[in-house]
Amino acid sequence: MGLRELKSELKKQDKETLIKHVSELYKKYKPVKEYFDFYINPNENELLEKYKGKVREGFYPKRGWNLKLSLARKAINEFKKLGPSQENLADLLLYYVECGVEFTNDYGDIDENFYLSLGKTYVQALTLMRKENLLDRFAERAKEIVDDTGNIGWGFHDYLVQVCFDFYHTASLQHCITASQFLKLLYIYLFFQY
Repeated sequence: MGLRELKSELKKQDKETLIKHVSELYKKYKPVKEYFDFYINPNENELLEKYKGKVREGFYPKRGWNLKLSLARKAINEFKKLGPSQENLADLLLYYVECGVEFTNDYGDIDENFYLSLGKTYVQALTLMRKENLLDRFAERAKEIVDDTGNIGWGFHDYLVQVCFDFYHTASLQHCITASQFLKLLYIYLFFQY
C-alpha cells in the first residue's frame, strides 16, 4: 500500500477510530511517541540534548568501550526526521564530529572509514550552515575541531583545514588554522615549489 491509498483509507475512518489507531501507534512504537511528543510540546533544546547524548553513546558507550558509529549516525537520522530547526541540526552534526575527534585523541588513530564519516559530516554541517547563514554562529567550533585534529593521521587534519578554508575563506584563514599551522603549511608549499 502506498501513501495515497493510506490517505484514502484514513479519510473513510471516523475521528474516534483514527484517535484509537494513533494511540495504539503511540504506545507501541518509540519513534511515533517521540514524534508526537515533539509535535505537541516542541522543546527543541531538550530534544537536542537528548540526541547529543545518543551521539555520545555511539562513541563512548555506557557499557563496554566498543565504538558504535552506526548508533551515533542513527541518532542524527532520527533527529532529522523529527523536523528540528536547521540550527539545531547543524549543532548536532558538528557535535558528532567533535565526539569523533575527541575519541581519536583519547584512543589513537582509528581507520580510514571512520575519518571519511567524520569528514563527510563536517562538510554536511558546514554546507547546511552556509545555506542557513549560520557559518558565523558556529565559526569558533568549526575552527576548534580543526585545531584538535593536528596530531591525527590519515590526512584528516589537512582535509579539514582545506574544508574549513573553503567555507570560511571570505572571513579569513584564521578561522581555520592557527598561526603556527599556517607557517607549517606555507613551509611545505614553498618547499615543494623549488
